[in-house]
Amino acid sequence: MTPAVVSDKLLRIGEVASLTGTTPRTIRYYEEIGLLPAADDRLHGKRRLYTQADVERLEELIRLRDLLGLSLDDLKRLVEAESARAGLRERWQHTDDVDEQVAILRESLGHIAEQLRLVRARRAELERLESELASKQRRVRSLLRSREG
Repeated sequence: MTPAVVSDKLLRIGEVASLTGTTPRTIRYYEEIGLLPAADDRLHGKRRLYTQADVERLEELIRLRDLLGLSLDDLKRLVEAESARAGLRERWQHTDDVDEQVAILRESLGHIAEQLRLVRARRAELERLESELASKQRRVRSLLRSREG
């Protein structure tokens, strides 16, 4: 999917859904479970308006979901780890204290390890599926050769 580029204009949920190829219901659900930040103004009965940053985050969530085939729980863990790393990068930029930098790097390694665990688990599942399909293919080819022979 090509990233949707919009101006500084605030968008309604239907516009965001159309731009990202999803539904308003999915967007609301992603907000409800914490994949997208909930808007404070919606709590007061107003319509939620979305920024370009919201659109980009939703596109990234959809890309990761589709690419990795993650459950929403795993997708949430992946995104939480990335958000935590973004916070650590921010802390890193504002400190020259070597002890704090070491602590930031150690914490970052933990978040990266969680992300790698999730990605590697999906890769292992795909490799198992590939192996099963290759085995079936060999059996069918063998049967075909024996019948054509």
